[in-house]
Parts: sequence; structure tokens; C-alpha cells
Amino acid sequence: MKKMLAILASSALLMLAACGSGNEESNGEAAEEKTVKIGITQIVEHPSLDSAREGFIAALKDAGYEEGKNLKIDFQNAQGDMNNNMSIAQNLVADKNDLILAIATASAQSVVQSTKDIPILFTAITDPVGAELVESMEKPGGNATGTSDTHPDAIKNTINSIKTFVPEAKKVGIIYNDGEPNSVVNVKDAKEAIEAAGLEAVETTISTSSEVKQAAESLVGRADVFYIPKDNTVVSALESVLTVANEKDIPAFVGESDSVKRGGFASYGFEYHDLGYTTGKMAIDILEGKKPSEIPVGYPESLELVINKKAAEEQGVTLTEDMLKDAKVVGE
Repeated sequence: MKKMLAILASSALLMLAACGSGNEESNGEAAEEKTVKIGITQIVEHPSLDSAREGFIAALKDAGYEEGKNLKIDFQNAQGDMNNNMSIAQNLVADKNDLILAIATASAQSVVQSTKDIPILFTAITDPVGAELVESMEKPGGNATGTSDTHPDAIKNTINSIKTFVPEAKKVGIIYNDGEPNSVVNVKDAKEAIEAAGLEAVETTISTSSEVKQAAESLVGRADVFYIPKDNTVVSALESVLTVANEKDIPAFVGESDSVKRGGFASYGFEYHDLGYTTGKMAIDILEGKKPSEIPVGYPESLELVINKKAAEEQGVTLTEDMLKDAKVVGE
């Protein structure tokens, strides 16, 4: 009898051990198969915002998160429609994503209004505090943080370069959507820089991308140069401005490097891919347990003068070797 009990006890222990081993293996497989869900909302399609998104995804991939394996990305573009923008934010929240990336100010504001629980990252934001996305740059405070595309010297340096490249210029034509909070801030800073440089600002506002070409044409004869700020509506239709600039020999200074690559004449800027990559590294920290409130808002780390040589020829700017010596030259 004792022998039989010992055999039964031994068998029971072996069965428990086998079950335990199976559970560990199952849990291990579950951990490996767990898919992180990230929703991405973008206000409109244009190269700078696209580059920021690509940089974000590249950072995730470098950290071991890859679509089709352990990452699911739901990317939605509002195409400049504010109603669509809010619907996208609400849908991404309802889908219970692990994290939401909002690209550009309007997208970020809609997501922040839609959830206080899901971690939010933003990028390509002009003024995160003014847009009420965070309490402060150093201590965001809520469930959102990310990166701003406003280097404190970018606008000032670009406006000052007008006097170097077009010394005869007196009036600077600005086209922007006064319904975009980021644009209002950019234009305010640009006007201050224009006045400090002894120049005069001539403004025209639009509300949709279809109005951009007409706005540019309205500045012909009233402005010596164009300045196109980081305005999502205008930049999405930048070629409309450049057509006018090229036909009328009006140098087009722009708010970021990607617009120079597209045919703008010059800008002090940075790579939006790098800005998105920095935001992606923040996402890794959050996925590993850090709270957005613990991560300060980031900035572009450096600026460089970017000049499009072909655009200079088309827009009537004569370049010298001295002008080009410290610049990154594209469009050759």
C-alpha cells in the first residue's frame, strides 16, 4: 500500500511539473507574440510630416518593433479636414491603441481632447504649451509629450538671410492659414524678425490649399520676396507658390528644409526624419513603462542653411561662392 501511494504521489508531481512547464512555454510564446498597437494621425500629407512619420517608424524598427511581427500601425490622414481630424482621433482612442502618435498641431489637439488615459506622442508641433498640449516643455504634466519643430533661431536666421541673398528687398510676402494655431505663432515670430531686420511684412491668408496659388499671385508687385512659414495648408500646395515665384522671379524663402528640396530657395532648417526618430525613441521609453509626464518635450538639435541652386536660378537670385560656403546645397 505504501509503495502504491509513493508511486501515485510521484506520478502526480510529474504531471504538475509537466503542466507548469507547458504554462511557462505558453506564456513565453504569448509574450513573444504580443503585438503593440500604435495609432498615427496626421493632419495633411506633405514631405516634412511624412518624413517625421517615417523617422518615428524607423526608431521603432531599430528597437525591435516591426510591422507584421510585433507591431500594428493604424495610420490615418485627415487630408486637412478638421471634422475628419476629430473623427480619426476618436476612432484611434476607441480602438484602444497602446500609444497614439499625432503629427502636427491640429492632430495633437484632437487626440489630447479625446483621451486622458492612452499615452500620446506628438511631433512637428510649433508651440506645444500655447496649443495646450503640455503644461510646460520640461514637465509636460499629462498623458502627452513629444517633439517641437521650433528651433529658437530658425525663423530669425531665415529672415536675416533675405538681406544677404536679396539685399534690395524691402517687402516680404507671407502666405498662411490663420486657422492653424501653429501658423499664427510662426507668422508672429516672422513679423517680429522682419521688423527687426528693417523689412516690411505683407500678409495674405487662406483657408484651403486650393486658394494658395491665387494668394501668391495677389502678392506679385506687392512683395519682393516670399516667406512661407511652417503652415500645413500652404506647404501641402507649395508647388502653387513656387510656380508663381519662378514665373515672376520672386525668391521663395521657406520654413523648413524639405520645402527647399521641393523648390523653395533657402531656409535654416533640419531633417524632419531626425525629429520623428527622436519621437520614436520616446515611444520606446513609454512602451517600456515610462510615463509621458516624465519625458520633457524635445527640440531639433541643430540648424543648417539649405539652398536650392536650381531654384536660385529660376527665382532670379545670383549666388556667389561666399554665399554658398557654409550652406548645404541641393538642386544642382
